Amino acid sequence: MMMNYIWGSIIILSTVCAVFTGNISSLSNAVLSGANDAVSLVISILGMMAFWTGIMKIAEKSKITEYLSNLLSPIIKFIFPDCQAKSPATKAICMNITANLLGLGNAATPFGIEAMKKLQENNKFKSTATNSMAMLIVINTASLQLIPTLLCTLRQKHGCENPMEIIPHLWVISAVSLAAGVISAKILEKVK
Repeated sequence: MMMNYIWGSIIILSTVCAVFTGNISSLSNAVLSGANDAVSLVISILGMMAFWTGIMKIAEKSKITEYLSNLLSPIIKFIFPDCQAKSPATKAICMNITANLLGLGNAATPFGIEAMKKLQENNKFKSTATNSMAMLIVINTASLQLIPTLLCTLRQKHGCENPMEIIPHLWVISAVSLAAGVISAKILEKVK
């Protein structure tokens, strides 16, 4: 709700400044070209997003999520100690992590929301986030990506000759931020 007020204020302030400085035609041109660029961007990434979202749905329907849940269960058990091995929350967490690893933030979001709902069901203190909920936020914020599909698609759309060249750097930065976040969260779990 607060973001609505912030964006509304920015739009009103921009319009008032454009009127008083005599740049209303520049504002009009910027609004029209910005809308055109936004539609072009959405269309350019739509195919990639539809493909990977479909792959994630196929993985969910074909029980690959259960396999991933079993494969990742030792790590998940350490990071999320209050989750059961084959619980719906663990499956949603696994799918969320998998979608993030593939660089599919939009596909990861529904799984993250589902995981939060499942974790909230087991929460004894409904007004306070559990350690597992906080850890899920940390992991999503760090966003370790093996294949940053959206970023590479955007780089290619804007004329980059080798859009994948940044991947090793992203791996290092993401791994460091993920490790720092998980370690910090584990340390803070011990603090009452």
